[in-house]
Order: sequence, then structure tokens, then C-alpha cells
Amino acid sequence: MKGLKERRVILTGGASGIGRAAALRLGEEGCVVGIFDLNSDGANETASQINAAGGTAQAWRVDISSQEDVQRALDEYEAQFGPVEGLANVAGWDAVANFLDTDRALWDKLVAINLYGPLTMHHAVLKGMTARGFGRVVNVSSDAGRVGSSGEAVYSACKGGVISFTKTLAREMARKGVTLNVLCPGPTDTPILQSFVGSGETGNKIVEGLKRAIPLKRLGQPEDYAGMVAFLLSDEAAYMTGQVISISGGLTMHG
Repeated sequence: MKGLKERRVILTGGASGIGRAAALRLGEEGCVVGIFDLNSDGANETASQINAAGGTAQAWRVDISSQEDVQRALDEYEAQFGPVEGLANVAGWDAVANFLDTDRALWDKLVAINLYGPLTMHHAVLKGMTARGFGRVVNVSSDAGRVGSSGEAVYSACKGGVISFTKTLAREMARKGVTLNVLCPGPTDTPILQSFVGSGETGNKIVEGLKRAIPLKRLGQPEDYAGMVAFLLSDEAAYMTGQVISISGGLTMHG
């Protein structure tokens, strides 16, 4: 895709799932990928796969809700590779439960990862982008943030917040040469989903029920989203900002 070769991109959540698939795709496109993730083993494995395939990547162990952690890793990335030109916020976490059965400790963890994490990343990275007059940002939210999802009230609130936050920043940053867009995945075969449904007969029934509800009759795979992440970070999307794109096998349709 236009403009991605040697583009310097930081991606959060690259240790597994959608984040890993997106990081590998960006590596294939020639981006210089910095992977920020609390799971350092998984992040290092993703970086190793990119480097082994002839790309350029390095991983940092980062708690994205910590301004100190984010700024340290950002400074190290830019000292080694140069100014950041692209940001992909993919990291996320969830635990399914009816809202009235949850407590403040769970809310705080969900908000820290899914809302404060992206806010912290934007606050650190966009300062340099606006000063230089160029930047591309893609935020991975969720269709749960658009239409709601039973058992995911606080997660949905965070993901809805990411959508509104992105639209607002897209307006604020438009004249500074920075574009921001949102990708909303539907049900996806990732470690998070697997932890929800569990194993055995019950888990299989839940998965089969999800498949029946999806017009394309299958769960999403991490690779289903990687191309859109790359597109939104490329110059192909130079005239797009503030947009929300759902990829859900047809489960949710809007327009």
C-alpha cells in the first residue's frame, strides 16, 4: 500500500490475536514496527517473526495505562528509529459478567486498559505528529462499543468512548495533518474470546451460536483485520478521518 514502506509505526497489543496479525502485516508492508505490550514474551515473538521475514521490528514491555512506561518506550523507539508516523492502538482486555455482578476493581482494570491506555498513547504520540504536521492513527474499538454486548457493559462503555474520542480528535487534528479512524471488529477467534466461552460442550455451543448469528457463518480471524489496519495507516486513506469501519461478517451493518 502507498506510503507504508519504511513508515515508522507503533502498535499496541502485538503479542497475540489481532495485534499480532496487524503487526505482521505492517512488517510485510515494510513498516518499522515498534510493539508495545505488557506480554513481553509474546511481543518479542511477534517482533522476531517480522525480523525473520526480512522486516524491521522491536518490542517493548509497556503498561499502556502508565504515562511513564509509554513515554520511556516512545523515547527509546524514536532514538533508535526516528519520529513516529503511525499509531495503531490494538491492545484490549475483557472479562464477561453481568454488570450487577461486577465490582469497582474490575471496572478500574477494564477502564485502565481499554480507555486510559489509548488516551495515554495518543497524548504521548500525537504531540510529535502535530509538531511535524503528519500522522496516521487507527484505533481498534469493537462493535460492542457501537451496539452494546450483553455481559460486556464496562468494556462496551470504554470502546464507545474510544469511538467518540477518535471522532473528536479527528476534528481537532485535521488541520495539523493527522488523520484518525476506527476499526470495529465483531466476534473474533482470539485468546480473549476463548477465555469467555471456555472449553468443552458449553464452549462449543456458544461458538456455534455465534456462527449462526453471523451472516458469513464463521467467527472472524485475526488476519481478517490486518489489511484494514494497514490501509488506514497508509496514504491510500489520506482523505479519510473520523470514520468508523465495522468488520463483523455482516453481524452488524450500518451506513
